[in-house]
Amino acid sequence: MTLQNSYDVIVAGAGPVGLFLAAELRRSGVAVAVIERLDGPSQQIKAGSVGPASTELLDQRGLLDQFPATDPDLFRQLNASRPVGHFAGLWLLRGTPEVRTLPLLVQQAQVEAVLERHARELGAVIIRGHELTGINHDGAQVTAAISPCTDDQAASTLHASYLVGCDGGRSLVRRLGGFGFPGTDPGITGRQALVDIAEPNPLEKGWHRTGQGMIVFGPGPSRVLTVEFDGPPADRDSPVTREEMEASLRRVSGTGVTVTRLHTGTRWTDNTRQADCYRRGRLLLAGDAAHIHPPFGGQGLNLGLQDAANLGWKLAAALAGHTSDAGQALLDSYSSERWPQAASALRNTRAQVALIRPDPQSGALRELFAELIDYDGPNQHLSALMTGADAPYPMDSDHPAAGRMVADRPVGQTRLYQLLRTPGGLLLDGSPGAHWSRAAAGRVRVIAGTPGADSLLVRPDGIVAWAAAEAEAATGTAQDTSKAHDQLAAALETWWPVP
Repeated sequence: MTLQNSYDVIVAGAGPVGLFLAAELRRSGVAVAVIERLDGPSQQIKAGSVGPASTELLDQRGLLDQFPATDPDLFRQLNASRPVGHFAGLWLLRGTPEVRTLPLLVQQAQVEAVLERHARELGAVIIRGHELTGINHDGAQVTAAISPCTDDQAASTLHASYLVGCDGGRSLVRRLGGFGFPGTDPGITGRQALVDIAEPNPLEKGWHRTGQGMIVFGPGPSRVLTVEFDGPPADRDSPVTREEMEASLRRVSGTGVTVTRLHTGTRWTDNTRQADCYRRGRLLLAGDAAHIHPPFGGQGLNLGLQDAANLGWKLAAALAGHTSDAGQALLDSYSSERWPQAASALRNTRAQVALIRPDPQSGALRELFAELIDYDGPNQHLSALMTGADAPYPMDSDHPAAGRMVADRPVGQTRLYQLLRTPGGLLLDGSPGAHWSRAAAGRVRVIAGTPGADSLLVRPDGIVAWAAAEAEAATGTAQDTSKAHDQLAAALETWWPVP
């Protein structure tokens, strides 16, 4: 393979996060190369869903129709009549107004395939069969040493303005870049697999806590998961065998279940850690390279895709000439916005481990917790927590939508999410006479919205940076209008600083 010597950005890792980041950079014309040691997308069983916020993000990129629609009945097969999600296997979460979309039930391998095709179509260079072996970075550029995974090609050196580690929980970029990675050590062994089970199958669909841990069967006839509190596995990397998965299912379920075939399997633990920051000069981290935690609630993939969306447009802006202090502050906001989101996931997954433990004390706590979840307040709080909707990004705007993923809505003959498929920021102006548009002209794309509908300033990652409730404007004071103008001006300067 003949490689270009220099790129704007090098991305280490072609999992969903690295691929989506590469696509986001290419949307803004950034030259990007992705380094990946695997020859193709991993077929190993990993995440089984994409969270609501990232499902909406896929719609904004025109990718949602490449996945099968989620059947709400699949959730009802998992022990509940009205769930939108679970906490520690308690399928009792009823949702919250901020959560508008069901998770997308799709295997991670399919997500990777769609995102790789998307990134390649946009012009990303994906270098498979090579691995990153060294990094040298200074104030001017990053030099990356990459080596082929076979002996038929020579090692290469690539240069870039920035390098982003999307290379997983054992990230080489994180280690060589000197990032701290504090957290808690593992104490469990989790296994998940796609298997064939002999009839009669004694396993019941859903999540079941037993005297040995937790067992999950479904959705679908092949997916199984076990959690055992016997310490971490001695060897995480050796292939999971049919015999190992069958033995674990028997121990946890207390049945004589027989596995006739294992299609794919993996082990995991509750090792829970987070990088001390996500940026050191020209090195950045995203996805599992920045944060690891057990997979309860399927939060990891959603966190990583949101990392990529948040970072992509900011890094592109920095490369486009925003070298002033304001431009660097924009890039630094990636870490300040995304770090708390992952910290919340680390905290709630630790809590879920405690509620799954098979001892009597944890069982009593679990029963009490289930009673509390039935109340609307705790239920809405946990529903928002599990989807990342509990803590919006801080914005200088009084509108409740500010800092959150924008809701789709009709705009003329189209809809907002289709408008967001064009790169860049967007002001949807619903004010009489479109008076907000004058402030935003030349900074972002301006579109006249439905008169009287809320005006919205939307970042490229789908986040509302500012909003005005136009239905209330007629009864507001001149002081209120002036305050909204000041907040709009501040949002424009923060997110689209003048070079």
